[in-house]
Amino acid sequence: MRQIALVLMVALAGCGYAKQKNVNIALDQLRQEMRTADQSTAESLGGRIDQNTQRLTALEQGLQQLRTEFGGRIEALRGEFAGMIAFDLPVHFGFASSDLRAEDQPVLDKFSSVVKQHYPGVLVTVEGFTDAAGDAAYNLRLGRQRAESVKTYLVGQGMIDEQLRTVSYGEARNRQVAPGVAGERAGAEANRRVTLVLDTRPAAGGTD
Repeated sequence: MRQIALVLMVALAGCGYAKQKNVNIALDQLRQEMRTADQSTAESLGGRIDQNTQRLTALEQGLQQLRTEFGGRIEALRGEFAGMIAFDLPVHFGFASSDLRAEDQPVLDKFSSVVKQHYPGVLVTVEGFTDAAGDAAYNLRLGRQRAESVKTYLVGQGMIDEQLRTVSYGEARNRQVAPGVAGERAGAEANRRVTLVLDTRPAAGGTD
């Protein structure tokens, strides 16, 4: 619309038919259209931002309730990862196993319910970890298998396959809950776990 009005004014002026009054009217109309369009854009963006903020707040509240009920740890990441939430669930694995235990399923049920209700499009990365028993290559594979096991379960609870990614950190020393504890030693189970990282940052070119 702006381009049409500008072209029309130039054409009228070039043909010698436009009086100053007509030009002023056209300019006033163009300014009003620009203000209306800008206001509409601002309101639309503001509405989407407010909506995303509300969804994120509801999601965080739901996760806090989940932590209160089942335990675990929630951390809002900073720096280049700002807008991401790391959630250490109380989901652990037996020694050298990637099988999801029955006693750990209820917390995943509640997690999927919270996400579907409050932020159904959020991207979730399932991070798999091991203790330090075994060699590094084996532990990377085992960590991946644990992450995939949790992903498969969450998809079975109604989450979308495409919104779930998996990665393994194996025995990464800087990520161990119980540093150096491995095998059948007491406390080693804390290292055999998954962490769920929720990426709530707006997607490129969008707000979801």
